[in-house]
Amino acid sequence: MNIQLALDRLTIPEAIRLTRLVESDIDWIEVGTSLIKEFGMDSVREMKNAFPHKTILADTKTTDNAKYEAEISFTAGADIITVMGTAPLITIETCMEMARSYKKRVMIDFLNTSREQQESLLAIEGAIFCLHISKDEQELMGERAWKNNQTAAGYLTAKHTIAAAGGITLDSLPQLLASGIDIAIIGSAITKADNPSNVAKQFRKLAKGGAFINE
Repeated sequence: MNIQLALDRLTIPEAIRLTRLVESDIDWIEVGTSLIKEFGMDSVREMKNAFPHKTILADTKTTDNAKYEAEISFTAGADIITVMGTAPLITIETCMEMARSYKKRVMIDFLNTSREQQESLLAIEGAIFCLHISKDEQELMGERAWKNNQTAAGYLTAKHTIAAAGGITLDSLPQLLASGIDIAIIGSAITKADNPSNVAKQFRKLAKGGAFINE
C-alpha cells in the first residue's frame, strides 16, 4: 500500500516544511484542493520543485473544462490529476486523453457516486479510482463514516488501482489494507499531529503489514 499525504488548509511554505518532516515515510504528495484554490498552480509548481523525485497529485477535482485544467496541472509538474466521477463522461475521457498525451495519470474521485456509476467508470483503463468520504460527512459521522461505507465491495477487483480518502486514522487503516486498497490518502491524521514524523512512521509500518506501536 502506498501512502499519499494530503496537504490542505496550509500555506505553501507550511506544506513544504511539513512534508520535509515525513518525506521518507510517504510515497505520493497531494497538493490539496484548498491549496490550489488559494494559491493556484504555484502550489503544484513549488511542491514539485521541492520534491522532484516524489509523485505529485494535483487534487483539481475537475468537473468541466478538462483540457485546460489538465494542461495547466501537468505543465506545472503534476504527475496525477483528479476528476470527479460525477462529471460528464466527455470530461473524464478528456482528462484521460490529456494524461496519455503527457504520459501522466488520472484519479477518478468516486465522491457521491452511485454503485452503478462506479461500475461503469471501472471500465476505464489506466485510471486510479478513489473511494472518498467527504469532509462534511466525516464531521457529521466521525469514525462511523468508513464503517458505514459499503463502496469497497467485491466488484472492485485486483485489476483496479484503488485509493481511499476521508478521515483515515491509524485505527481504520488496517481495515482498508485488508479490503485491498492500494493507496491510503492521509491528511489531518498526519498534518495535525503533535509529532507528524512519528505518526507517518506508524502509518508506514501498518501499510507494510507491521503492527501499530504507540511511542
